[in-house]
Amino acid sequence: MGVTRLAHISDVHFGRISHPGIVDALVADVNAADVDLVIVSGDLTQRAFGHQFRAARRMLDAFSAPSLVVPGNHDVFPWWRLASRLFDPLRRYKRIIEPDLAPNWSNDHVMVQGINSAFGWTIQGGRITQVELDQIKNGFERAPAAAARVLVVHHHLAELIELGDHDMAHGAEEALETAESCGVDLILCGHLHISHVAPIARASGHRVVVATAGTCTSNRGRGVDRTANQFNLITIEHYAIRIEERRFNPDSRAFEHSRDHRFGR
Repeated sequence: MGVTRLAHISDVHFGRISHPGIVDALVADVNAADVDLVIVSGDLTQRAFGHQFRAARRMLDAFSAPSLVVPGNHDVFPWWRLASRLFDPLRRYKRIIEPDLAPNWSNDHVMVQGINSAFGWTIQGGRITQVELDQIKNGFERAPAAAARVLVVHHHLAELIELGDHDMAHGAEEALETAESCGVDLILCGHLHISHVAPIARASGHRVVVATAGTCTSNRGRGVDRTANQFNLITIEHYAIRIEERRFNPDSRAFEHSRDHRFGR
């Protein structure tokens, strides 16, 4: 099996950018890593304004690699646009960023499937419906038997004890069961603005690694990562998944190595 490299960024939040030049530094660091795919797990904008989506579009276009993007709850119309929020909440996102809310990507060794968990009638925690469960099943059933399976979603599908009380999507357990049945190896998510990587063990014995990316460019960090900006570089090989956390250094104005995680497959 060959080596596949992924960049996982999340919670960009155009409209609340933390440092001048940080978006350019992010693009430069990702491009220097020569990744096969850039994955964005939601919240490209702060308030779903058109100019914020256009800034996000320019960032995506600046990456050398193709991108796979799913929306977050900040990418739906805000509450003061109530009709749009309820009846067409992701209209701007679909027009400017990506019309497909269940994007997928694959090479000979890795299958990546994205799903949407952001709905205008759901506050904060997100929701997984039968539509998304079917998208998980249909996406991964095409994967070669030996391929690594990566699921991308903005909100969390599992409770992570180390992070304390946190949002979880409605329908999370059903989604996790579906991912487990499809042999998903890695779940990439965001939303919490805290960087965290850990495996979770299921009753069946199947293990899934959950990689939560912190906010890569905004001033909305939380908890221990209140002032931090970071993203993940992921290397997938036949027998291993390596996740490198890279953190922005305001002094050097560049992203630098922070921590490594390695898991067997």
